[in-house]
Amino acid sequence: MPADGLEELELDLLLTGIVRRYGYDYRNYAPASLRRRVRRVLDNEDLPTISALQDRILRDPACMERFIATLSVHVTAMFRDPEFFLALRKEVIPILRTHPFVRVWCAGCSTGEEVYSLAILLEEEGLYDRCRIYATDISDVLLRRAQTGVFPLSAMRENTSNYLRAGGRADFSSYYTADADNAVFSAPLRRNLVFSQHNLVSDSPFNEFQLVLCRNVAIYFDAALTERVYGLLCDSLVRFGVLGLGRKESLAHTSHAPRFRPLCGDVRLYRKEL
Repeated sequence: MPADGLEELELDLLLTGIVRRYGYDYRNYAPASLRRRVRRVLDNEDLPTISALQDRILRDPACMERFIATLSVHVTAMFRDPEFFLALRKEVIPILRTHPFVRVWCAGCSTGEEVYSLAILLEEEGLYDRCRIYATDISDVLLRRAQTGVFPLSAMRENTSNYLRAGGRADFSSYYTADADNAVFSAPLRRNLVFSQHNLVSDSPFNEFQLVLCRNVAIYFDAALTERVYGLLCDSLVRFGVLGLGRKESLAHTSHAPRFRPLCGDVRLYRKEL
């Protein structure tokens, strides 16, 4: 068997073993991205083959946690794509004001930058006291990092620039305290945050939300899995709730598109109509 064919077989066996041992299903992730991330795991674990990785993962749950963290998407920044957050302020906040209580789901929250961005935005708009933000990810490792509200101080210059371009109204540094290496976001921002593990691939809806953000997650799925995940997000929204996707993601060419109306131009915000 050619080397490429053998690696493909090893990868299939690895993913099947993970499903049977742990219940996590990566078999419908976009193949090219999945292979790149598995190779990164091999480097991190100092292993020569996918078969060796399979043996370690099936026998060592800690290795499985590291695998999940590596495969999870965590290239992010606070107020990433500032035009998206500016549109949230202008188009979505007036909708949320009509509800006595607002539930927000940040799906695939990674290390939490988007979660704290949302908390700041809602605080500045006077809505945070009647909101709850549910932040979920498949990775317990990333969730534990997100829950601390601690981010590298070196990232604050970019984060501050994004915040200002997103319509920020305060001194961004007032939201955190800094030491030599880190920015620690204030306890009041964490008061209405709920962090929990949730697997978009296999888990069911767990609440009804007025706003759901799932940005830059589905770009790593194949078409069939994207269809399923968007169905889950749609079912989690109340009627006239708002769905936010990443800049390279779209409801177009899915069966769910007729149920939504785009809210504003090229910004990926959709209002559920049906």
